[in-house]
Amino acid sequence: MIGAGSAIFCIRLLVDILTYPELGGTEFTLMDIDEGNLRTSETMACNVVKQLNPDTKILATTDRRRALEDADYVINMIKVGGLEASVLDADLPRKYGLKQTIGDTIGVGGVMRGIRTIPVLLSICKDMEELCPDAIILNYTNPQAILAWAVQSATPIRFVGLCHSVQGTADMLARWLDLSPEDIDFLCAGINHTAWFIKLEHRGEDLYPRLRKFLRDKENFMKEPVRAEIFRRLGYFHTESSNHAAEYSPFFMDRDELIEKYKIQVDRFKTNINSSRERYRELKSKLEAGEAIRIGRSHEYGSGIIHSMETGQPRVIYGNVPNRGLITNLPEDCVVEVPCLVDRNGVRGCYVGEIPAQCAAANLTHINVHRLVVKSVLEHSREMVAQALMFDPLTSAVLTLDQIWDITGELLKAHRQYLEGVFEY
Repeated sequence: MIGAGSAIFCIRLLVDILTYPELGGTEFTLMDIDEGNLRTSETMACNVVKQLNPDTKILATTDRRRALEDADYVINMIKVGGLEASVLDADLPRKYGLKQTIGDTIGVGGVMRGIRTIPVLLSICKDMEELCPDAIILNYTNPQAILAWAVQSATPIRFVGLCHSVQGTADMLARWLDLSPEDIDFLCAGINHTAWFIKLEHRGEDLYPRLRKFLRDKENFMKEPVRAEIFRRLGYFHTESSNHAAEYSPFFMDRDELIEKYKIQVDRFKTNINSSRERYRELKSKLEAGEAIRIGRSHEYGSGIIHSMETGQPRVIYGNVPNRGLITNLPEDCVVEVPCLVDRNGVRGCYVGEIPAQCAAANLTHINVHRLVVKSVLEHSREMVAQALMFDPLTSAVLTLDQIWDITGELLKAHRQYLEGVFEY
């Protein structure tokens, strides 16, 4: 588990794995560059193991190569640059009038996070080629599509990008329509954080008419105003929250009156970080008081993938994988989020065919940026970083070309410590 100092998420995934009886003999190696956070995660992990399976081995190390040696699965959850880099990615563009909410998928924040993360991720893959070539990376680090594209372009290591936005949105829609999630039959396809519910049914009944009726109520509409507006305009509901989705297009954040109209929380990631820190402090204090960590399986897909690959039990998850004809009206070489079959043979994306043209058009605006970000790192092109932002929907709606080039230069200089060997300085 690389980036295991992200204690709450690391332990959530560890619990998920150990709640399968068949996976009780798993040996976990927790790895992080921050030894203090790593030791906290180790203490939490030992607490969980004591409750679920005392025979499970927990190792902790700051040596990545030691962690990877002979691994069967590599769970990646790193955040290169940490909170400080994300704050810089948000605050510097604010000086130019560009506001963001989360900044981990697209836009200035997503592009810069991708550029910082790709070199580290590829170095992990290089180590894996030597130390555990048959292992698969279960990736929880954003930006999913950009990172998966870089890996498929530069290494033979198996990789699947994992998110909870598909199952999280399905659960939300079920609640809205007074149904249980198990009663909804759906097909989702697109790209990470903008995958579309192509089919949404209950016992053969198309649920979209009921959803449209539900959202005609203003109070209901304002539960997810950006997504509801996109649904109203394009006819299909997608997988990312309104506050996050607002920064994916030029329609919601280029003017203050729109930010107010759609109740968008600028710099929401800072609030999320503070909330996570508070949960971390509470959990740590409980551990220090000798209390047991509460056990319960989450709806993350990672543990199910491991279970299926180990036992052969087939299951369908949603993953970010190379397109290669799965969605026929998106580029062959891009990364898509589609249903995937998992069994002993690994993770295989399922054929979808064409998605609605308007949904593909929305995805293509992001895919163009994804391609340029990956090429900028692999080809060591600073100019291509600026070109990626030039075609980003929100950035291009707010900033001039000169401003885009200026921001790019400032951020590349500020993040130089993470980019040595990638770009010339």
